[in-house]
Formats: sequence, structure tokens, C-alpha cells
Amino acid sequence: MGLSAWYELYQGLQYLGEKLSEMWALLTTSPQTFKDGAIWSVITAINGVLGAIGTALLVLFFTVGVIKTCGSFAELKKPETTVKVFIRFAVAKALIDNGLNIMVDFVTIIQGIIADITNTSSIGTALEFVIPSDVQATFESIGILDGAIPVWAVCFISHIAMIVIAIILLLTVYGRFFRIYMYTAIAPIPLSTLAGQPTENIARSFLKSYAGVCLQGVVIVLACIIFTAFAATAPEMDTTLDPLEMVWKYVSELIFNMLILLGLVKGSDRIIHDMMGL
Repeated sequence: MGLSAWYELYQGLQYLGEKLSEMWALLTTSPQTFKDGAIWSVITAINGVLGAIGTALLVLFFTVGVIKTCGSFAELKKPETTVKVFIRFAVAKALIDNGLNIMVDFVTIIQGIIADITNTSSIGTALEFVIPSDVQATFESIGILDGAIPVWAVCFISHIAMIVIAIILLLTVYGRFFRIYMYTAIAPIPLSTLAGQPTENIARSFLKSYAGVCLQGVVIVLACIIFTAFAATAPEMDTTLDPLEMVWKYVSELIFNMLILLGLVKGSDRIIHDMMGL
């Protein structure tokens, strides 16, 4: 029965390790190459279609901005005012025309930062979870009369908890990845608001939010590295303890470590907002 409990915990750790490796691979993959670029081709097509709509909205927001910022036509005839509004229009038009390339370049920079961070860490090997041999031996020594059934129940619950934690972690990373796609697809529409001074805050908020989503990947990578450094060694086990108490202590510390990683990854968005003021 003790061996069955050990197997439940082992299966949970293996599943968690697989999902963390998948999460890591996704973080180091560029949106252009994900799924052989099939999704990116759709996103670029949508961006191109919305580009025409963005250009039309550009004229609309520009007109509204001129009407609201210029009290009269005489004010618009001033050279400095005329130059100012048309420079705004030119910048907004250039941003719409080259918005896709700018957003791609920013993602490329972030991917380069992630690559530089990963090159300084050994996270690839740290994602492999192994139950120490002394803990495994303790599991095997527990019989039914020694409390093997409660231990098995705890390990089974831990197995389920690890599955849930792994799924939440992976969904967080996938959510960040697909938000990049959505931001890229609809970019021409919010960027067109830059043409008018009353609406320019929409474009600024959009660019800040996009930067935050991209930088979230850096924080998640750092969270994984911090976690692996924190959990690089197995919890210290006192072999003088009762076998049942020893197993309970090991399992509780293991789940605690997993919850730390979950909190770091789930809080990555908030960390970016507080750190960068986005």
C-alpha cells in the first residue's frame, strides 16, 4: 500500500514536470513560429484587413481632434498649430502602416531577453522532479497497519493538486501567448486613435498593455528560475521521525513549493504593472 502511495506522488510529479517543460517551451517560442506559423498567418491577415478600417478611423479621429482642439478656423491657420496637427496625423498613419512590424520587433526583443536569461540558468534540468531514495524507502516500509491508507489518500490528493496546479500554470502562459495574437490582430483600430488629441490616451493605453503582456513572459521565466533555485534540493528529511510523519512532512513541503510557483506565475501580470507603472 505504501508503494501505491509513492506511485501516486510520482505520477503527479511526472505530470507536473511535463507541463512545466511544455510551459517553458512555449515561453521560448516566438508567435511567428508557433504551430508552424499557421496562427500567425491568420493574425497578419486580420491585421491587414483591419488596417484599412484603421486608416478610415484615423481620418475620423483626426477630424474630431482638430475640431475639439482648435477653437476656430483662424487658430488652425496658425503655422505652429497646423504643423502640430499634421505631424500627429503623419505619426499616427506611420504607426498604423508599420504597427505590425513594430509589434513583432518588440516581441523579438523580449524573446531575446528571455533567451539571455535562460542561458544563465540550468532550468532545463531543474524541471525534473525526483523523489529521494530515502523517502521512497520510507513509503515502501509503511504497511496498512502503519497508516498506509491515510498516506495513500494524501498522495492521491497531492496528485490531483499537482494536476490542477500544472493546468493553471499552463493556461496562464497560453493566455499570455494568445493575448499577444489578439493585440497584434486588432492593433490598427486602437492605434488610429493617436490621430486625435482627445483620443490619444486609448492608443497609449493599448501600447502600454501590449508591452505589459510581452514583459509578462520575462517575469514568468524569472519566476520559474527563482522556483527552481528555491526547490533545487529536496526537502530535508529527518530520518529519526516516524515513517508516517516523515512522509507527511515531505508531501506538505512539496505542495508548498508548488503553490509558491503558482503564486509567482499568476502574479506576473500584477508584478509588471507595479514594476513598470503600466
